[in-house]
Amino acid sequence: MDTNILLESGTNELEILEFMVSGNYYGINVAKIREILVYNPLTPIPNAHPNVEGAFTTRGETISIVNLARCLGMKEYTEPKKDMFLITNFNELNTGFHVHGVVGIHRVNWSSIIKPDSMVNSASSSVATGIVNFDGKLVILLDFEKIVADIAPEVGIKLSDLDKMGQRKTCAAPIIYAEDSQLLSTMIFDGLNKAGYTNLIPMNNGLELWELLQKYKEEGNVRDRVACVVTDIEMPQMDGHRLLRLIRSDSELKDIPVIIFSSLINEEMERKGERLGANAQLSKNEFGAFVEKLDELLLE
Repeated sequence: MDTNILLESGTNELEILEFMVSGNYYGINVAKIREILVYNPLTPIPNAHPNVEGAFTTRGETISIVNLARCLGMKEYTEPKKDMFLITNFNELNTGFHVHGVVGIHRVNWSSIIKPDSMVNSASSSVATGIVNFDGKLVILLDFEKIVADIAPEVGIKLSDLDKMGQRKTCAAPIIYAEDSQLLSTMIFDGLNKAGYTNLIPMNNGLELWELLQKYKEEGNVRDRVACVVTDIEMPQMDGHRLLRLIRSDSELKDIPVIIFSSLINEEMERKGERLGANAQLSKNEFGAFVEKLDELLLE
């Protein structure tokens, strides 16, 4: 299946790959997919995490395979004729996921994706980031970052990077950031506070951040209240590329520094961010470099 589908930068659209696990329908942003392979017998890995089913070699590279049914607490079965491996790349890591079939690819607007409410989505345990309706069928978008981080915590945001930075100055420059994951948003808040940044305004998605900027514009003091914008790429309602495009198209906002801080930093995404005018683009596993870029923009 061809997953090399290019979208125009900043249109607030994405491609979702729909797949099945134990008879249920789930989705993943195509931008995270490196390739889709048919099921291969796996070699067990001694003392591996229980959700790691095994590993196999492709093109000279060994890929660990996560059993997605096991992660979701669902029935496990293997039908070699239908089962597939989704090979993903995010946070500079290649990981495979064992699924029970691939349905197809849908092009949707982020505004059509509903964020799960608190009844089904708690910051500490949920692996659902959104719900989308495809012709009356609900498809759950999974938080693959959290699934991997639960297996290998060092892959995600590494606040330990701050321990190497020594004594830090305090900075009260106002930073607004958009991050839809409550868990990651809290980690970013705590990490930046530890780094000395004390004036932080978290938003749940790009739309919320954009509406706040518009409010500041109406009040006539936007440049006093925003020193820097930090944004994820993947977010319901409005993604980071759309947000950046809107900021750069606004005469009152276009000079505000914008940092993209996302798990989806790869060559294609970097080209898109550069075209849209990002001041910096950093992967979420580069927290130390992220803080250094903030220092460069706000302290020097």
